[in-house]
Amino acid sequence: MITCHLKYIIDPYQIPAFEAYGKLWIGLVNRMGGSHHGYFLPSEGANNVAYALFSFPSLADYEQYRKASETDPECIAAFALATEQRFILSYERSFLRPVLD
Repeated sequence: MITCHLKYIIDPYQIPAFEAYGKLWIGLVNRMGGSHHGYFLPSEGANNVAYALFSFPSLADYEQYRKASETDPECIAAFALATEQRFILSYERSFLRPVLD
């Protein structure tokens, strides 16, 4: 299993728009073979940092998802939403190997 960890720097004045975007991607990742673990929005502390975690059975499965997302109409619409509304200022993507009991 591989888990993708995303750290976002977001516009703190557009948190509701980012939250709506996150809800879209939770369903999309799950529909496309992943397991989304949720988005984590600012609460206390920094008001412009958010996180997301989702897993795929393997890195190859993640790469298939990434390729499929480029032509999936719902994914394209979600990417366009973020581009148009500009609530994401930057992001970092890391891949982790979970240790589960």
